[in-house]
Amino acid sequence: MKSSTYLPVQFKAKDDALAWTLMQEHPLATLISVDDDGIPFTTHLPLHRVAGEGQGLLLGHVAKGNPHWQYLQARPNALVIFRGPQGYLSPTVYPDLVRVPTWNYLAVHCQVEASLIPQAEAKDHLLKQLIAQHEPSYAAQWRSLPTDYQDKMLSAIVGFSLRIVCVESKLKLNQHRPEAHAAMREQYAKGTADEQALAVWMDRLGMGVKP
Repeated sequence: MKSSTYLPVQFKAKDDALAWTLMQEHPLATLISVDDDGIPFTTHLPLHRVAGEGQGLLLGHVAKGNPHWQYLQARPNALVIFRGPQGYLSPTVYPDLVRVPTWNYLAVHCQVEASLIPQAEAKDHLLKQLIAQHEPSYAAQWRSLPTDYQDKMLSAIVGFSLRIVCVESKLKLNQHRPEAHAAMREQYAKGTADEQALAVWMDRLGMGVKP
């Protein structure tokens, strides 16, 4: 299948488990498909991955007033992007001066095929899976709400499942510049929350030099 992004071999993750980890830690995704005029249309929303046949499913929902569900119904093929931590990299990490700055980041692209979930009971099950991921303690409160209120909330959304057809992880962390890894990790470990998260990912990839 044709790649959905420019992906140099040094930044391509070889283990899909890294993609699942990033998606779990950063569940807010960008769903991209095309509208009736062929123009890209995006929705930012949390998605929950369910492992299963193949590479699994992504579950989510949009407001009924959001036309994106109609575009998915008409043209099921879509692209989902999860973006992880990101940060500037100063050229001071290199042992020589003939260098330039860059920007490091982590992202997962999933090519998907959409199916709508219109039934109230199925949408309720979908919501309970999202609750279980983000705030399990809220489940009891949701179940205790008046039935007519639950029905109103469920009727205001359209659920869907996205079958993952292809997954690509771009982990851009200057893997091809090992001479800078120690200084790079030190710089990130002292930086912003995103930069500190990049240092953690360097360790996961076997790049970090732990203090």
